[in-house]
Amino acid sequence: MRRSHLAGFAPGSPRKLPPLAALRAFEAAARHGSFKHAAAELAVTPTAISHQIRSLEDQLGLSLFERRARQVSLTEAGARLYPVLREGFDAFEAAIGRITRAASRAQVTISATSAFTAQWLVPRMAGFRNRHPDIDLHIYASDDAVDLADDTVDLAIRYGRGPYPGLVTEIMFTDQFAPVVNPRFGPLSLDDLDTVPLIHFHWRRPHPLNPTWEVWFAQAGLPWTSPPGQLRFSDEGHAIQAAVAGQGIALLSLALVADEIGSGHLVQPFGPALDGHTYHLAMRPDRAAAPGVVAAAAWLRATPGTDTEPAPRSR
Repeated sequence: MRRSHLAGFAPGSPRKLPPLAALRAFEAAARHGSFKHAAAELAVTPTAISHQIRSLEDQLGLSLFERRARQVSLTEAGARLYPVLREGFDAFEAAIGRITRAASRAQVTISATSAFTAQWLVPRMAGFRNRHPDIDLHIYASDDAVDLADDTVDLAIRYGRGPYPGLVTEIMFTDQFAPVVNPRFGPLSLDDLDTVPLIHFHWRRPHPLNPTWEVWFAQAGLPWTSPPGQLRFSDEGHAIQAAVAGQGIALLSLALVADEIGSGHLVQPFGPALDGHTYHLAMRPDRAAAPGVVAAAAWLRATPGTDTEPAPRSR
């Protein structure tokens, strides 16, 4: 059996430590090399520091300081104890600083689908930090709709037709889907569709209006023959990566691949474009006026890639 490094110390048993006040007095005196300066830091008298350290020495049965007129110096035992206490108190100070700073900062948690998070939110998060450096932004990526009754999420980006009863919602933008492909394939026309692999992804929620290749072929006035060599992915993000990698032509959200099209990694060789579903901001009525939620919603409205017209709100 593996032996724990805490063997011999029963969980829950009291620690055999001197009083914290005595340890603080010793650490401050050792750091300053002066009982007087330690007393000033701890807002007590030099006599009180001397008594605390004397009590500590009596408890340990060791001398920690050599006392001379107007000067004190560490003994060998004191020199061994001081760095351990210094590091311990430094760690206490750092931990307390972290939790108090975190508690004093505003936080907002946004929930969105994995693909929207990776392709749309993450590339634009610097804009939020520039606007609100004092707010911690948490992103919760999930392809399952998060229950906003759970206090862990402040604002959700819902993708669908709505409505969303019981929530304050507003439209961000309506999506469009079109064929996109790596430009290495060169100029393509509708006649080339039987020479380039078609890339599909699985829609988690079946809907007759989901943009699919079958629907697109019908809209383009072409017969759907289910050509061979197709690629199918369970995740939309993987379909996007496959298209960027030049694995074929994909019917993808123009909102989610806007950056790839802008950088030239993907091109839209032809139409038509199909209407997709709508991205909505969704908030609980009791959270819609919270400062972090207000800031995040304003940032999302003003972020390039969203509609610029005032968005309708509903409950």
